[in-house]
Amino acid sequence: MTITFHGAARTVTGSKHIIHIKPNKKILLDCGMFQGMGKETLTLNSEWGFVPAEIDHVIISHAHIDHIGLLPKLVKEGYKGKIYCTPATISLAKLLLIDSAHIQEADVRYINKQRSKQDKEAVELLYTEEDAMNVFPLFEPIPYGEHYKIEKDIELLFTDCGHILGSAAINLLIRENGKETRITFSGDIGRYRDMVLRSPATFPQADYIIMESTYGDKLHDLQAAASDNLLQHIVQTCLKKKGKLIMPAFSLGRTQEILFMLNRLETEHRLPPINYYVDSPLSIKLTDTIKKYPDCFNKEVQQLLKVDQDVFAFKGLKYISDVKDSIALNDIEEPCVIISASGMAEAGRVKHHIANNIGDSRNTILLTGYCEPMSLGARLKRNHGEVGIFGKKFAVNASIAEITSLSAHGDYEDMCQWLACQAPGMVKKIFLVHGEYDVQVNFRERLIRKGFQDVLIPALHEEVGLGND
Repeated sequence: MTITFHGAARTVTGSKHIIHIKPNKKILLDCGMFQGMGKETLTLNSEWGFVPAEIDHVIISHAHIDHIGLLPKLVKEGYKGKIYCTPATISLAKLLLIDSAHIQEADVRYINKQRSKQDKEAVELLYTEEDAMNVFPLFEPIPYGEHYKIEKDIELLFTDCGHILGSAAINLLIRENGKETRITFSGDIGRYRDMVLRSPATFPQADYIIMESTYGDKLHDLQAAASDNLLQHIVQTCLKKKGKLIMPAFSLGRTQEILFMLNRLETEHRLPPINYYVDSPLSIKLTDTIKKYPDCFNKEVQQLLKVDQDVFAFKGLKYISDVKDSIALNDIEEPCVIISASGMAEAGRVKHHIANNIGDSRNTILLTGYCEPMSLGARLKRNHGEVGIFGKKFAVNASIAEITSLSAHGDYEDMCQWLACQAPGMVKKIFLVHGEYDVQVNFRERLIRKGFQDVLIPALHEEVGLGND
């Protein structure tokens, strides 16, 4: 038995890992898209490192695009098996994959227009909306806690990982040549005491663990302070400077967290009486979907639902779907808050809002999550006084700020707590994925100090044997 790593290897996007079982069985864990990798992004998303038609099973940890975004391409190029994930992941994935297809079509039109001017060959579209819809019949819902036999010698168990709605650690019991091997893939590990979701669950003892490591060298600020921090930015920008507070926010997870905090501020009679816009059709659809799965919320939120039917709504909240209404926000003079995708400010409507408002010193761009080093969000964080957007240079006169306590990824204490249910001496290898290399090196040292002796950081397309012969 071997594992090959075809994405999220020494970087944080493009999650794809294959378990190879003799004689020729292949299980693909996640099928994610690379994002925010600059000029390399298109090439990375075009080259698999494996043959899609040779994959026997696909198992998905959660619905973020860097974990599901290449499913339409996989099916388009020959995969015909089932795609196993939790019921909530299926509901979210259907929305996100259609949206991703629209983004691919728009991006390729723009890229090919530029390449045409340079007499370069046109690039091929990754997939269309029809390709995305061809994925849907292959989804197979598996609830948390159910031991499900994929086939005679392969058993799957999903355990809650607390990262986003429906996120799961993938626990596999595989029999090969009469020997049982237990492999756990963490997907993305959430935070304990999350303001909305349940904490990550314990999982069965594993022989091998494939583990994310995004924040393997960081401790997050207390989430309890996030609401106060957000309120301070609203007061400073909207009330004192009479400007706009623009918040790039991931449509899934982050937007709902922000809405939840604003709802709490209203119930505490602290929310300033201004307009709050969610300018993202996808965020609107995802929020409606998330409301259908209250069982995934933590006990505190479930108690709140008994007295507050909608914990994501409050006075002054306005949803923007139409493009004309989105453009009209640029002409608004009164102070307001605009929450819009994408979270890394790399695409979507928020990029236009930043371009139109970054030159005004009254305004603030408030970043709310992880940004790939090449993304617009990361370039704004570095703030060299000027930034390129849509091929043009813009002076950065607006304030650039960040709330660091909102990450849906656990910090190193959360990740170590997730591992605490494991006996270190019984874990033969831990593979660190989904993280920047320097961060992974630091986290590896921490895990070794905790008794996990064999901790590897695989490179892209690397193959590692599990020593089962």
